Amino acid sequence: MRSVVITQNITADGSIEMLDDWYDPSEMPESGELAELNREQDAACDLVLLGRCTFEDFRRYWPEADDAAGISAYLNTVDKVVVSGTLTDPGWQNTTVVRDPLTAVRELRERAGGEIVVTGSISVCHALLRAGLVDGIRLYEYPWAQGRGRHLFPADAAPGRLTLLESRLLDGRLPYRAYRIG
Repeated sequence: MRSVVITQNITADGSIEMLDDWYDPSEMPESGELAELNREQDAACDLVLLGRCTFEDFRRYWPEADDAAGISAYLNTVDKVVVSGTLTDPGWQNTTVVRDPLTAVRELRERAGGEIVVTGSISVCHALLRAGLVDGIRLYEYPWAQGRGRHLFPADAAPGRLTLLESRLLDGRLPYRAYRIG
């Protein structure tokens, strides 16, 4: 069975909603620990699941981004599934539109392949966490206190144990943690 992993950028005060300018994708390094970790995770993932808003943000930015780190090339070729009740033509190669993320993830988990990664897409993350369909979480913590915004875990998600798999400071500046759920 394939694993579903949420990968999120997060502020030091726990917000994953980007209401301020604490994250800029154009600043992704092409070398160093962060770049190497991104390449390792990209190699393990062959399907990216996105909500409509995050998908549209990605589709606007990444296909033509001047990106020495290789993220643009990866996102242009990896299979993408976007959750939307209104989108009919995704307008980005290798993209499928689904209406129900829970049914889609249950079916996708049964197929052969690598990790299914969800990033951004707060509503989709919340739905998957509530349904117990997430196997792991990766957090990149940015040194910013936003003071507002949605958090990774919705208040009505079932409580559960997180097992720390990895914790390190990337490139001497960015805390990274990976957890297994359950």
